[in-house]
Amino acid sequence: MTVFLFAIGVISILGQVVLLRELHVAFYGVELVYVLSLGIWLFWTAAGAIAGRKNLSPTPESVAWLLGAFALMLPLDVAWIRVSRVLLGDIPGAYLSFSRQMLVAMASLLPAGFLSGFLFQRAAKLFIGQNRTLASAYAVESGGGLIGGLCSTLLILCHVSNFATALLCSFLAAITVFIAPPSGQKSFLRGASFLLMMILGILLAGAGSLDDAMTRWNHPHLLESIDSPYGRITGTKLHHQLAIFENDALAWETEGTEAELFCHLAALQHPHPQTVLVLGGGMEGLIREIQKYKPHRVDYVELNAPMLKVLARHLPEDIRSSLGQPNVRTIFADPRRFLKNSGRYDLILVGMPEPSSAQANRFYTGEFFKQCAARLNPGGILALRLRTPENLWTKPLVARNAGIYGAARTVFSSVLFLPGTPGVLTACDGPLPNTPEVMSQRLEKMKMDTRLVSPAYIRYLFTNDRFFRIRSLLERQPATPNTDIRPVCYPYAFVLWLSKFFPRLALIDLPGITRKDLVKPPFLWLWAGLAVMFWLSRFRPAGCRCLLVGAAGFLGMVLEIILLLLYQTKNGVLYQDIGWLLTCFMAGLTAGAFLPGKIIPRANGHPLNFRHAAFLLTAGFVLLCAAILWIIAGADAADLPQISILLSINGFLVGGVFACAGLQDTIDQKKIVSPLYAADLLGGCLGSLLASLALIPLAGMDVTSWMMLILSSLSLLLA
Repeated sequence: MTVFLFAIGVISILGQVVLLRELHVAFYGVELVYVLSLGIWLFWTAAGAIAGRKNLSPTPESVAWLLGAFALMLPLDVAWIRVSRVLLGDIPGAYLSFSRQMLVAMASLLPAGFLSGFLFQRAAKLFIGQNRTLASAYAVESGGGLIGGLCSTLLILCHVSNFATALLCSFLAAITVFIAPPSGQKSFLRGASFLLMMILGILLAGAGSLDDAMTRWNHPHLLESIDSPYGRITGTKLHHQLAIFENDALAWETEGTEAELFCHLAALQHPHPQTVLVLGGGMEGLIREIQKYKPHRVDYVELNAPMLKVLARHLPEDIRSSLGQPNVRTIFADPRRFLKNSGRYDLILVGMPEPSSAQANRFYTGEFFKQCAARLNPGGILALRLRTPENLWTKPLVARNAGIYGAARTVFSSVLFLPGTPGVLTACDGPLPNTPEVMSQRLEKMKMDTRLVSPAYIRYLFTNDRFFRIRSLLERQPATPNTDIRPVCYPYAFVLWLSKFFPRLALIDLPGITRKDLVKPPFLWLWAGLAVMFWLSRFRPAGCRCLLVGAAGFLGMVLEIILLLLYQTKNGVLYQDIGWLLTCFMAGLTAGAFLPGKIIPRANGHPLNFRHAAFLLTAGFVLLCAAILWIIAGADAADLPQISILLSINGFLVGGVFACAGLQDTIDQKKIVSPLYAADLLGGCLGSLLASLALIPLAGMDVTSWMMLILSSLSLLLA
C-alpha cells in the first residue's frame, strides 16, 4: 500500500497538471477558466473521497483496478478536451457558450478527479489496516505529489508535449500495478497491466504524430505546435500568411498592419530614436518596422525562447532577415528582470500580451513603468498597445484602461493615448505631440514605405472626435492606478470575459475592498458569525475536526496563491522557478503530515497533546500572514529563497493540522479518512475560487493577507 499511495500522489498531481493545461488551451488561454477548472478538480476529488466512505474494508485488488482505470481515462480525457469544440459545433475561433464551457470542464475532470479521491480513500484505509495512521498515509501521498510536481516541470522544460506527459502518467499507473500487484489476483493483474503497458508504449512511440493529428482537429493548416513553459504555441500557414496562436487564441499574423501601427505611431513621437528596446513582438514585425528608422542599436527581449527557435524558420523573409541584422541583439529573458541591469534607450516598445491575466498584468503596472522610466534617456518614450474597440468602451473597459493610464501618470509627466485598433499609449517625462503636424512632417521627411500609416492617417487620429472623447474619459474616470499588489486589470478581465456571454455585466462597476472596510459592516458581521460558528463546533468534536482541516486547507490555498503571485510580480514568470516553489510547498506538506505522529507521543494517556499541537500550528498561520504582509510592504523583497521558505512553512502548517486532526481523540482511523480528506480538498477548492475570482481581484494581495490574518486568528477557536 505504501507503493500504491506514493504512485497515487504522483499520478494525481501529474494528471491534474495535464488536464488543466489542456483546458487552458481549449478555452483560448483564459486564465480564469484555469482557476475554475482547478476548483472543479478539487471538488471531484473530494466527491471521490466521500464516495463509498462506509466501506471500511476495501480490497487491494479494487485499488489495482482503479489504477488501471485511471491509466485508461487520462489519454481519453485529453482527446475529448481537444475534440470538444468540434463535437459541440463550435465556430472555429469562437467561444463556446459559458454553460458549454463549464460542461466540458466538468465532464473532462470528472473521471480522473473522482478516481484520484476514490483511490486515496481506499488505499489509505488499507494502509491504516497495516497498523499505520491517516497522517502517515497523507504524508506518503503528499510525497508522491511532490515527485509528480517535479516531473510536470521537468518534462515541460525538456519540451515533452502535454499528450506525451499524459501517456507517461498512464504508463506509471500501469507499471505500479505490474510491479506491486495484490496477491489475490496476482497473475491476472500482472498480465492485464503488462498488456496496458504495451499499448501505452506503442502510443508513446507515436506520440508526436498523434499530438499533431489531434491539433489538426482545430488547426487544419498546422505547421508546428509546441508546449512551451509559457503555453502552447501553434503555427499555421495558408498561402503566404503565417498565423501564430498562443493557447489556441490568435496572437498575431504576418499580413496585418498592427505592428506597423504600433511601431510608427510611437517612434514618430521621438525626433530620432537611436537606441530602441523591444519587449516581445519581434516575430510579428516590430523589429522590421523599427529598422526603417535606422537605429544604432535594437535590443529585442523575448520571453518565450522555444517559440522563436521553433517558428522563426517559417517567418516571412523580411521579418526573419530583420531579426538577423547586425544592430539587433536578441535576449531571451523576462523583460522585468532584464530592465534591472539594462542600458538606456530612446524608445521602449512593449509588445507583450493584453493585461488579461496575472502574468501579463505585470507589464502594465506602476512598478513596471518606473523600471522603464529609469532606463529611458532624457526625452525618451515608453509605448504600449491596448486592443480596444474604436467606438464603444464599456464601463469595465474604461475602468481597466483608466487604471493603466493612471499608473503611467504617476510615473511620467506626459501621457498620450491614440485611439484605434490597437490603441497606442505613450508616456514621457517631456512633452508629447498634441497635434498631428510634428509626426506628419517627420514621416514625410523620412519617406518610409508604409501600408496604412500616412500623414493623412495621423491627422485623422488627432482630429477625430474619438481622440478628445477618450482623453476626457481617461482623465475624468475615478480609477485606482494599476499596481503589482493591487492588479486592477485582473477583475476587469474577468468581467470583460463574462460579458461575452452575459452582456449586462458590461454595465456594472466593480467595488474595491480596502483595509478600512474590514472593520466595517458587513465584514464585522462576517467575523462575528465565523467566531460563533467555530465556538459552537467545539461541542461536536467530529465536526470541529473537519472545520479545522477545511480552514487549514482554505488558508493554505489562499496563502499559496498570494505567495506565487507575489513572486511572479516581483521577479518574473519563469516556469522552472514556479515549479520549484510548488515543490517547496509539497515538501512542507509531506513533512507536516509525517512529523506530528513521530514527535508527539501517541494519544495513550495524552489525549490533549495533538490538540495543543494543532493550536500551535494554527497560530503558525497567524505568524505566516504577518510575514507575508511584511514582504508585501518591502520594495525589493519576495526573492526566491524567501518565497521558497514561506511556501514550505505554509505546506508544513497545512499538513501538520491535517495530521493532528487525524490523530487526536480518534479510536478508528478508517472512519475519518473520507471526511477529513474531503474537508481538506473542499477547503482548498473554496480557497482557490475565492482568492482568484474575488479576494485578490477586488482587495489586492495586501488586503487579502489581512483577511487571512483575521481568519487564522479566529481559527484558533477550532484547535
